[in-house]
Amino acid sequence: MDITVKNITDQLENFAPIEYSEPYDNVGLIIGSYEQIVRKLLITLDITEEIIEEAIKKTCNLIISFHPILFKPINKLTGLISQERIIILSLKNNISIYVIHTNLDVIWNGINSYISNILDLYNTKVLFPKKGIIKKLTTYVPISYAERVRNSLFSAGAGEFNNYSCCSYNFDGIGTFLGNEDANPTIGKKQHFNIEKETCINVIFPYHKIHSIKNALFTSHPYEEVAYEIYNLENYNSRLGIGISGFLKKEMNEYDFLRFLKTKMSLSYIRHSFFTGKELKKIAIISGSGSFGIEHAIKGKYQVFVSSDLKYHDFLKSTNKIFLIDINHYESEKFNKIIIKSFLQQRFSSIDIAESSICTNPIQYFY
Repeated sequence: MDITVKNITDQLENFAPIEYSEPYDNVGLIIGSYEQIVRKLLITLDITEEIIEEAIKKTCNLIISFHPILFKPINKLTGLISQERIIILSLKNNISIYVIHTNLDVIWNGINSYISNILDLYNTKVLFPKKGIIKKLTTYVPISYAERVRNSLFSAGAGEFNNYSCCSYNFDGIGTFLGNEDANPTIGKKQHFNIEKETCINVIFPYHKIHSIKNALFTSHPYEEVAYEIYNLENYNSRLGIGISGFLKKEMNEYDFLRFLKTKMSLSYIRHSFFTGKELKKIAIISGSGSFGIEHAIKGKYQVFVSSDLKYHDFLKSTNKIFLIDINHYESEKFNKIIIKSFLQQRFSSIDIAESSICTNPIQYFY
C-alpha cells in the first residue's frame, strides 16, 4: 500500500503535536503536498542546499528536518539567497519538506530525555512543565448512557494523566428541559416540561485532542442537543515541557563530570564556568538555547546546568552557586535525527528511511 506524506506526518503529530510548538516557530509541512506518495525520506537537523542535493542523490522525496527553513515570509523566489534556492530546488525536484522543532523539544520522549538516558540519570522530571495545555470537559447524560459516553471519551484520549488512564469524576443529579414544537427529544416529550435523572461526567484531556474528544462526545451522546462545557485548566503537565532534571548515579567532581559528559555525548569542545569545588549529583539540562533556565536551576539548588548558547554574562551568573556547562547548540541537538528515525522505523518498515550523513553545524572550531 502506498504511504503518503500525510500518513507520515499524522504519526509525527501524534508523537509531537504541532499545538505544543512555540508561537515563534514554523513547524509542519513547509513545502509540498500531503497527498504525495513517499518513495524514500531523509532526516536532517537543518535544511541546506547540500541537504537538498543529498536528497536528490539518494532519491528521497520527503525531508524531515528539526530546524525550520523559514521563520519569516519570503516575497520573492529569485534564487539570490540560499533559502530561495532551497525552495526552488525542492519544488523543481518534487521534494516535500516537513519540520518538527519545538513541539519535539517539549515531549517526554524527546531530546532532553534522550540525553538524560545517555547520562544514566534517575528520578528524572521536566524542568519547566508546560502550563495551560490541559482542558476539562463536563457533560450531562442519561444514567443509562453514562458508560457508553464515558468509554467513548476514554477511547478518544480523555481521562489520561501521567501513569493513569480512564480517569473521570461522576455524580448523579436531575436535569430538566422543555422542547418546543420542532424538538426531537431522545427521552421525554416535546412541548412538555421534562425531569430526568442524569449523570454528570467530568474528564480532563490534552488540548491538541479537542476535536477527537468533541467528536466522541457528539457521536456517543443520545441527546439531540448535547449539553457540555469545556474549561481551560491552569494545571501543569508534569511530562510535557522544556528541559529535564535528574540525579547522577554517583557523585563526581567537576573535572570528572566534564570528562564523563565529553565521552558520553561524543563532544570535542566544552565551555564552562569556574569550578565551584562541589561534588555534582543534581543536574539540570536544556537542549538548545537554554540560558533562560540558569536562575531557575540556581533556585532549584542544582549543582550543574548543561545547555548551549550561553553568553559571556550568562557565565557570570554562576557566582560559585552552580557549575554552568555549554556543550554547543548543534551538539546538544544532534540526537534528534536518531529519535525521529527510530520513531518512524517502528511505524513504517516498508519505507527506506535515511539519516543525513552531512554535518550541518555552521560553527567550526579551532583547537
